[in-house]
Amino acid sequence: MTVTRFHRSRALAAIAGVGLSLLTLTAAAADFDPHQHEGSRSLVDELVDQGIDRDWLERAMGEAVYRQGVLDAMAGAAEHRLTWHEYRAIFLDAPRIANGVAFIEAHQPAFARAEDEYGVPPEVIAAIIGVETRYGGVTGNHRVLDSLSTLAFHHPRRGRFFRGELAAFLEIAHEQQRSPGSLTGSYAGAMGYPQFIPTSYRAYAVDFDDDGLRDLWTNPVDAIGSVANYFAEHGWRPGEPVYHEAEGPASPPEGVAFNHTRPPEATVAELSAAGIEPRMALDADLKVVPLVLEQAGGESNYRLARYNFYVITRYNHSHLYAMAVTELAEAIAEARGLEPHWLDATDTASEEAP
Repeated sequence: MTVTRFHRSRALAAIAGVGLSLLTLTAAAADFDPHQHEGSRSLVDELVDQGIDRDWLERAMGEAVYRQGVLDAMAGAAEHRLTWHEYRAIFLDAPRIANGVAFIEAHQPAFARAEDEYGVPPEVIAAIIGVETRYGGVTGNHRVLDSLSTLAFHHPRRGRFFRGELAAFLEIAHEQQRSPGSLTGSYAGAMGYPQFIPTSYRAYAVDFDDDGLRDLWTNPVDAIGSVANYFAEHGWRPGEPVYHEAEGPASPPEGVAFNHTRPPEATVAELSAAGIEPRMALDADLKVVPLVLEQAGGESNYRLARYNFYVITRYNHSHLYAMAVTELAEAIAEARGLEPHWLDATDTASEEAP
């Protein structure tokens, strides 16, 4: 926290013996008052220039409240502190798999149409929604307005990014005639069934049931179509596998760039020279991302990720997240009695990005 007024309020409270929590809340609330906080005033001015009513914006920003817990949660995200087997255990449980099957069955026409229009398998779409919100059951109870305002004006490194998200959120709420203070989501401002951040909501959400509204908060059909559209727009390659199993040495070899979330750049031949071999025959020139995943016993599990794995990381820039989504999709497919062609196939199509 770098706001000096906030620190002065804490010091004064300690000296005067006044309730610290009350003074802290009062100071933080003032930080978000558009008449007092410079960043908020500037944002309001920009959005007014884009055609949004000033009174509406000032009322909205006047309701924003500082949330220290949001900053604490950002610092402790699971992707930053867990090994693969610990992270996997969070998302690969029997209820989540069974509910994924039920979610697909409950919305079969939407999933079928999404695959037909966008080329993304139902199990992959369902796995995203399953990992994000347990199929809409846990969409977050943080006021998005508070979370994004806190991050926009107080995050030590990513304030500019979250300022853009706050602007997009206000635009969405105004467009849909929703009260910004009534909309909830994650501590990072992600919203609805698929937990789209506001800029993704604005860019990729679709009105998949043609009711005139792109509603990701309460409409699972719009969520299904929007996730499929997101993947398609980021280059999902229909029919291609997500990864291949591989073998390698007990200790990961040096000089290999493991677990990055860039497009595939290492060839199968290069990795073979380093001692990492695919379990099935692959073209030596095929480009992949080498993954090494720590198992419960400490051993290393090797995989070779394809371009579709990279596409999944566009949703969340973590190789652990992308692999959890992939394995959940596999488990849902297996529970449905399917052997999807997008698992460990022999396809060796061109790896040039679209």
